[in-house]
Amino acid sequence: MTGELVAALVASVRGAAQGAAVLCAGLVLWWAAERRRGAGRARAVLAGVVPGGPGERGGGAERRAVAARWWALVRGRRAWLCLPVSGVVALLGGSPLPLLAGAVAVPLVGRRLRAAARRKERDARAERVVALCGAVSGELRAGWQPVQALTFAARQTGALGDEEAVVLAAARFGGDVPEALRRAARQDGADGLAGLAACWQVAVDGGAGLAAGLDRLEAALRGHHEQRERLRAELAGAWATVTVLAVLPLAGLALGTALGADPLRVLLHTPAGLACLVVGGALEAAGLWWAARIVRGGERA
Repeated sequence: MTGELVAALVASVRGAAQGAAVLCAGLVLWWAAERRRGAGRARAVLAGVVPGGPGERGGGAERRAVAARWWALVRGRRAWLCLPVSGVVALLGGSPLPLLAGAVAVPLVGRRLRAAARRKERDARAERVVALCGAVSGELRAGWQPVQALTFAARQTGALGDEEAVVLAAARFGGDVPEALRRAARQDGADGLAGLAACWQVAVDGGAGLAAGLDRLEAALRGHHEQRERLRAELAGAWATVTVLAVLPLAGLALGTALGADPLRVLLHTPAGLACLVVGGALEAAGLWWAARIVRGGERA
């Protein structure tokens, strides 16, 4: 009687795992179709169409916006790939535990991807601030007034972000431009705008040359950016070590499977294997967290 119950339980677990795998495969196919459709729309929009050019029609901006929304939708769902991967592992191991682990990993992976996107946006904004300082200085040396130079450079570089309208309105209508620039500097990655605000205030109050101050500010910001890039290049080896540490357990499972040891059955269907899986997963997570903390500490320093 007990053997029949165990057999029925195993059969139900395998059926659940197979159903989950089929569902995950369907999700993967849907995701691939949506990505292909978005990429096709993007290619259709970008192929031979230049903004303001002869190939652009009335709805060109709308098509570009639709393509950008589709691409953002596809990129925003990369974390859901954990489900089909865990579904395949659950099917191979005959246990729903990998699928549950994949469901738990979706928000964690999504948070890491969002943090990486924010870090990339922060670096891009810092580069735009450097370009803004150089553009304003160049326009001033070309004979433009500070307000005209700031307006032109801000619209060309997009360094002011969400505060662009406020800063340009303050510059055009005689407002407090330094204070508006300081508020814009609170955006992530826009710290250099505080230096631009200081240069603007000194030039207005003391009559100092704004172009010369902006040249020195641009050189300082560019040097800081280059130093940060050199540091990241030096830490690339440490990040590679962290990646290898993350992949080693998976390589061990693949090697055990190739040797015929069936590690998934041992890990997912025996008490000792489940205990090893829990302890090993906890140690793996702690090791990766500690290594990543050390590397990020070096970046911050």
